[in-house]
Parts: sequence; C-alpha cells; structure tokens
Amino acid sequence: MTKREQMKRALSKGVLLFDGATGTYAKMLSGFPEGPVEQACLTAPQRVTALHKAYLDAGAAMIKTNTFAAHPGMAAEDEKQQSGIIRAAYALAKQAAEEYHAHVFADIGPALHGEDPAAAYCRMANEFLSAGADCFLFETLPDDKGIREAAACIRAVRPDAFIAVCFAAGPDGYTRTGESVQILLRGMDECADIDAVGLNCICGAYHMRSLLERLDGTRKTLIAMPNAGYPHLVDGRLYYDSDPAYFAEQTAGCIASGAGIVGGCCGTTPAHIAMLSKLIAHSGVEKEEQQSEAASVKNDCGSKILRKLRAGEKPILVEVDPPRSAQIGGFIDGAKRLVSQGADAITIADCPIGRARMDSSILACKLTREYGIETIPHMTCRDRNINATKALLLGLSMEGVRNVLVVTGDPVPSGDRESVKGVFQFNSGVLARFVTSLCASGEAEAFFLCGALNVNAQNFDAELKRALRKEADGVQAFLTQPVLSERAADNLRRAREVLGGYLFGGLFPIVSRKNALFMASEVAGIELDERIAPAYDGLSREQGEAMAIRLCMDAAEKIRPYVDGYYIMTPFQRFNLVAELTRRLKAQEEHAAE
Repeated sequence: MTKREQMKRALSKGVLLFDGATGTYAKMLSGFPEGPVEQACLTAPQRVTALHKAYLDAGAAMIKTNTFAAHPGMAAEDEKQQSGIIRAAYALAKQAAEEYHAHVFADIGPALHGEDPAAAYCRMANEFLSAGADCFLFETLPDDKGIREAAACIRAVRPDAFIAVCFAAGPDGYTRTGESVQILLRGMDECADIDAVGLNCICGAYHMRSLLERLDGTRKTLIAMPNAGYPHLVDGRLYYDSDPAYFAEQTAGCIASGAGIVGGCCGTTPAHIAMLSKLIAHSGVEKEEQQSEAASVKNDCGSKILRKLRAGEKPILVEVDPPRSAQIGGFIDGAKRLVSQGADAITIADCPIGRARMDSSILACKLTREYGIETIPHMTCRDRNINATKALLLGLSMEGVRNVLVVTGDPVPSGDRESVKGVFQFNSGVLARFVTSLCASGEAEAFFLCGALNVNAQNFDAELKRALRKEADGVQAFLTQPVLSERAADNLRRAREVLGGYLFGGLFPIVSRKNALFMASEVAGIELDERIAPAYDGLSREQGEAMAIRLCMDAAEKIRPYVDGYYIMTPFQRFNLVAELTRRLKAQEEHAAE
C-alpha cells in the first residue's frame, strides 16, 4: 500500500492529529539553543528529538520536521546549510516517530519575500525527497504562488506522496496579502496533486472554528491547526497562554465543521495536543464527510457604467483631480457641469504624483450621496495596507459607490521621503484580487473593477502581459493613458485584439505649446506626436482651447473602432473646456448611433 493510500485509509477511519508548534515550543524550553530553531537540528539534535517525542507522547499521530523557515536567507545561511538542516531534521523526526508508528511530514514554510516561490519550494522538496520523505506540508502560506509547481515536482519523483497545503488567514478570511482563503481553497480543489488543504496560524481556535463554519468547504481532506489564542509581549518575547482545555474544545468545533486533520500552530504545547487527543478519543468526535463543491458567489453589480456598456453605449468618463484643501465648491460645481454636458461618470485621482489631496473615496461618496453623480474613485496601493484598504472598500460599498479604479500609484516624491513613506504592501493585481474576493464573500456589494493600461509604454508587449494578468485578477475594464501619437493608437488597436475587457480610450486636451512640452518631458507614460507642440505656436488661450478640442475629437474618431468608451482628463481644472469637449463627443456618439 502506498503512502497516499495509507493516509487516505487512516483518514477514512477518523480524525488524524498533528503535533503543535515546534518553533514557539522550543523557545519556551530552557536550554534550547538561541537563534533559529531549525539550526538546532545541527547543533542540538537531542533537544529536537526530545521535542518531537513530547508531542508524540501527547497523542500526535503526525509530526512536522523542524524546518519551517529553512530557506536560505532565513534560518539557513545558504543552500549548503539548508541541505544539512533538512537532512538532519528529517532523520531526527523519522527516528522519533518510528516507535510510535507516526507519520513524518516534511515541513515547508512560506518563501522569503522577493524569491521565486516555485524555485524555493521545489529546492526544499527535492532535498526532502532525497532524504526519503513521502509526506509534505506547505504551511502558513499567504497565497498559492509556486504551490502547484512544487506539488508537480514532488509527484514527478514520488507519485505516491501525500501532499498537504495550509493557508494562514485572519478571522475575516483573508491572508496578509489580501487573498480570500475561500478562493485559495477552491483553487486547491482543482489541483489533482494536492491531497489535503486547510488553515493554520494567525487565528486562535475560536476564530478558526468560526471561519470554517462560514466557508463553503473543500472536496479535499480539510486541515485546521489554530494558534493557542493570541500572543502578548513580555520582556521583548511573545507568549501564548491559552488554556489547553479551551483550545481542545474549540478545535473540536473545527472537526464538527469538517476538519479531518487537526493540530496546533503558534503557542501550542504538548499539553494542548494531549487535551485535544483525549477529547477526540473520549467524546467520540468523528469527522463529518464533506463533499460539497465550492460555490461560486456572483453578485450583481449596480454600476450604471457597466449597464451602459452592456447596452452597447460608449460612456464618457471624465477625470478630475481632488482639491488641495477642504474648499470643494469649485470641484463640486465643475463635476456638476461636466455631468450636465454628457459625462457619464467622474473619476477622481488618488493623491496624484504622491502629493496629499482630499481623499478620492470620500469625494466619491459625497458626489454619489448628495448629487446622484456616478463616480469612479481611484485607489492606489501606495498609502494603505490591506486592513485600511478593506475598511475603505466597505465604506464605498455602504455609500453606494459601485466603481473602483485600482492602480499601483505614483511613488512619493524623493524630497518628501524622509517624512512620508509609501506603504506598497501589494500591487494593483493583488488589490484587484482582493476587491474581487471581498465582493465574492458577500461582505461588500460588487464593484465594476477598472485598471490602467499605458498605451505609451516603451515595451507594450510587457504591458499587455500585465493587463492579461490583471484581467485574470478580476479587472473588467481598462482606462488608457492619453492617445497623442500614432504608436499609442496602434497599441490601443493591439490591446483590442488581445484583451477581453472593456477599453476606455484616453483623451487629454493639451492647451498650449508649453503644456505640450511639459507633458512630453515631465510626465511619465506620455508620448506626443512631434506635430502637436508646433500646432499651438502663436495661439491665444481661446484658440489654444479650440485646438485642444479639435485634436481630441480627431483622436476620438481614430480610436473609435477599438474602444468601448472614452476617458477624458481635465487639465488645470479647466472645467468649461472639458465640458465643451464632452458635449461634442456625446453629440458625435449619439449621431453615430442613429
């Protein structure tokens, strides 16, 4: 019987019990070496063996190798030391488990930030395979990057291996990078190489049980390994003091929610595992067979823009920068005028070029609530972490804002970086996935999700690849940079051939020669036809604005076959100019539709 078959047979008979947290328990033991606990496999092997046996004596049927952070640059100094730690750790765990007839899992934690996850996981997996491992646990993961590749790597060498994957999510069901754990579980359901999937870390037992009760479940064996409550800091060290009996009672609730494998993560000691083992044995707690397929949650979107697109109209979006102060009279009057002349929505930049302005989301809520104006607030990744972003999205949903443009955001100007720091916890793709999963969970109403497309990019092939990834992440439409050159128009045509989402062609009314030269020289992502700047020579302000409208109308006509709508940017708060351009563009579209 293969290892995979052995595990599945054991699971068919009842719940299997993992050990607790090797790392935090080791730190609690007097005499355990300082430094990364993984290095103790080389420097204090007898201590590691004693630690494993403490959990086995407590009733664990499965133990993890002491290798959670054995990546180069983390617990290992380099690949050579990594190999030594892995081989020593597996031998120690195997030796300890032998007399208990327990299973040993090769333990692999998340890859170091910045390293290719697939390469990191495959490197560790190959070391374990060489040592003889046939059970693998990828744990505390914030996402599924590299996991499918690693599982395939294991299967290629050892087809009968048992492979488990655990994601680390908070009580709200999201990982530290903003991934929905429900969507991650659903993705693992579709991977034939994975045998078991679930949650570990971050949550205490009560919150993990509550989270599992809200999830749709999985077709795989479900794993639950909560923390021993939440830590507190004493003399610079973290301590967990959750009562073992309480931990066991709440973790038993995870079993009632479908978990077939349970155990402990941070702060769980042999005492926690012993109480859980007794509770399982004495109360007859058995896992419930759970074969429900992951349901796909679909929320109808209340976006007026999306409704017009689906009706075959070409909506006109107009971007307005938010005010620099709390005086918003001019902004409100300008937005109202633009809408009266045919703008279908006002898009509001989020602190453009990294300078503080009034919050785009608050302005969007005001326009929506008080004036009934459709809005698309920009949301950058520069100034907020996942928690702040989620709070803002929930507020937008409450206020009836149904559109969002997600962008990475301009960096903070170099002169301000000593006092102002950009956050950049994630990029626009991760933010798009987060928005999509938040809506799929039912926590927020669905948003019409937009992204940016730079048709002026020097390497437009790479830009298209990024756009395709954004579509996979949930972006439904792209607003492009201004089309001010033949190359930009040609790139927009190419985008139409490749992308499946809606396209809004960017239009920027240049008002003078000086404005044209500034745009070409000082604004990133802009390319101008060489004939544009000379066209403004000798023109008055009024004549310059007339030229701006003519050039924009010509550009709109050129790109019309490739776009689903138009995206006009307002220069220097010239609302009257953009209102006239909007009026003419609207009239042209209405005429074309007749």
